[in-house]
Amino acid sequence: MEVKIGIQNIGREIVLESAQDAGAVAKVVEEALSKGTELRLTDEKGRLIIIPTNVLGYVEIGAEEARRVGFGQL
Repeated sequence: MEVKIGIQNIGREIVLESAQDAGAVAKVVEEALSKGTELRLTDEKGRLIIIPTNVLGYVEIGAEEARRVGFGQL
């Protein structure tokens, strides 16, 4: 699932692919914001991304999409 994170005063967003579902990512974001700690997410390759919550602009959690196989109609 794709997660986009906007940082205040930065024009570029952080984009990562997470193996967690939307509910789990939302829970991690909510806990970090309520406690005032940093946001810690792990991507599909096992890399840890740490962002201080005081600089978060937004977190966009993408919908899970099944991969399509074959050719669609044009």
